[in-house]
Amino acid sequence: MARSFNQVTLMGNLTRDPDLRQIPNGQNVCSFSLALNRSYKGSDGNWQEATDYVDVVAWGPLGERVAQYVTKGRPVLVTGRLQSRQWEQDGQKRSKLEVVALDVTFLGGRGDDNSGGGSSYSASDSGSQAASGGSSKKSNDVVVEDIGDEPINLDDIPF
Repeated sequence: MARSFNQVTLMGNLTRDPDLRQIPNGQNVCSFSLALNRSYKGSDGNWQEATDYVDVVAWGPLGERVAQYVTKGRPVLVTGRLQSRQWEQDGQKRSKLEVVALDVTFLGGRGDDNSGGGSSYSASDSGSQAASGGSSKKSNDVVVEDIGDEPINLDDIPF
């Protein structure tokens, strides 16, 4: 049997604050929804705007960090996989297609201005975690000094 490939990368804004809860076995799960804006040319030739909404779940330490650091309206980059669920509710069979997050990158700055770098927290399916990027100090700021338009004297170079 041939193997399949199931990977999703989405960038959008949270439609609501993340909902962190604990399932009966003690594991944390965080649910949130993303609004994904897109543009397309309509049948009249004019550009149209549309928004799609996608439900995302993040398990374990990744979910805890999403719930702790991200709020409604904040932009995030989610990498994960599609998963379908089926259940019965009030005698009716229900199903849902959602994204299981494997990595969430918080975009924008620490405030609401959505500027600056981002930070990323990852977790694999087994629940292990790795952190990279954002700390309390900004290490990605680059200072560029103006050296003027004077020509460089090769005798001033020490090597």
